[in-house]
Amino acid sequence: MSQWLINTIGFAAQILFSGRLLLQWILSEKHKKVLTPSLFWKFSLVASFLLFVYGDLRDDFSIMFGQAITYYIYIRNLQLQGEWDKMKRIFQLFIYIFPAFVVLYNYNNGTLDLQRFFGNESIPIWLVLLGTVAQIIFNLRFLYQWIYSEKKKESLLPLGFWILSLIGASLILIYAIIRKDPVLFTGHIFGSVVYVRNIILSQKSKRQLNET
Repeated sequence: MSQWLINTIGFAAQILFSGRLLLQWILSEKHKKVLTPSLFWKFSLVASFLLFVYGDLRDDFSIMFGQAITYYIYIRNLQLQGEWDKMKRIFQLFIYIFPAFVVLYNYNNGTLDLQRFFGNESIPIWLVLLGTVAQIIFNLRFLYQWIYSEKKKESLLPLGFWILSLIGASLILIYAIIRKDPVLFTGHIFGSVVYVRNIILSQKSKRQLNET
């Protein structure tokens, strides 16, 4: 597959990721507090699907690993908002089994082809580790958000989510610069601005609640 097509898939994913943040940002600014529309999670799920494919085509373990962490958390948030059951069953089934299909596809004679991800000369092992750690920190935000939302019984984006987002995005930007990955760099530059603004909005909202 040509690099142009691979980058197109990656940029399509980042456009959706940026679109969800822009939508969430506009609504939050309008209401002066952090809000989470259902489209945020729908865009997230489709974007995660595309970025998982992009990572596989780039032989990039850290990207695939990062999306694997959050993929089903996006689904859970759609369930909490009552949106998942509105989707077609065939779509639900496809989304559920897709990651497993990719893993099976990478099996070669009964053995997972790890050489693609850990023996790639263009991505030394220290860079794989940097990217993986960055993805773990970045996507721990959704684990934190999931636990927080389950506790509150509704889909929410707390302050800790945005703090983890900013720390993780900063590390991924370093990885993207070293890796010369325009897809990751473009997406996380824009995202970092939104994360900072949501931290400010969250702190303002918290202060207003304490004053009432």
